[in-house]
Amino acid sequence: MKTGEALTIGQLAKAGGVRVQTVRYYERRRLLLPTSRLPSGYRLYGDEALKRLRFIKNAQALGFTLREIEGLLNLRVQSVNHCREVQTKASAKLATVEAKIRDLEALARALRTLIRSCRAGRPTDHCPILASLESSVLESGVEKCNGKKPNGGRGGKAGAKESTRRHKDRVART
Repeated sequence: MKTGEALTIGQLAKAGGVRVQTVRYYERRRLLLPTSRLPSGYRLYGDEALKRLRFIKNAQALGFTLREIEGLLNLRVQSVNHCREVQTKASAKLATVEAKIRDLEALARALRTLIRSCRAGRPTDHCPILASLESSVLESGVEKCNGKKPNGGRGGKAGAKESTRRHKDRVART
């Protein structure tokens, strides 16, 4: 692509390494806007749209959500802001990532413990992994790994629902 050359939505998508539907979605979210439209209605995009598209993809690769990216794009556009604001947002994202890593490490320890307890030759009705999934033994194993019960101390369906809710909340925040 030559600098200053207008791109169609398909050309922009290809240059940015995304699908056309993604560009349209970003438009609906007001993260990207066409520079102009042809009389036929085709959208045209300039260099700035490609820069923004790359910015969005790079920020996503670092774990930022589209909502967070919107805030970063606004900071990028408003020259009166300071880099400190961007640093604060990046620091908050790093703290979230580090917390997820700790949670994943605790899960890995719990799984390793379960795997070590398994005797592969046993019938499944005596499988310690399957048995632990049905009981509170797993909770105490995870509790030992990370110092807290995975579902606030509630077992059974209520605990599973709480654990699922917390997971969905974490995913929604990212």
